[in-house]
Amino acid sequence: MVRIAAALWIVWAIVVWNVVFDHVIVAAGREYLRAALVAAQGPGPYAHMDDWMRPAIARGLWMATAASGVILVVGFAAIRAAVARNPKAGFHVEEAGSHVETVRSGEVA
Repeated sequence: MVRIAAALWIVWAIVVWNVVFDHVIVAAGREYLRAALVAAQGPGPYAHMDDWMRPAIARGLWMATAASGVILVVGFAAIRAAVARNPKAGFHVEEAGSHVETVRSGEVA
């Protein structure tokens, strides 16, 4: 059960990373199109796509990674808290002599 929960949190973090990164890139693309239209209709300088998209890529990477990181930290903390509250729900640690063993619930060490 713990492995399924961990896998679901990881999948959610990956999905959120992709959504956040895509949103930042799409928003920057729209801003560039507006700037390019204004530049094309006026006497101002040509709007270079790199001037708009390169900062957006860096911003998107940081924002997406931060959002995913928060999700992973919260998810794994929640899993740890749930297992600590109910050790029979998944894996728990039992001391056996001078060493510590990880044992699946219901198994004999």
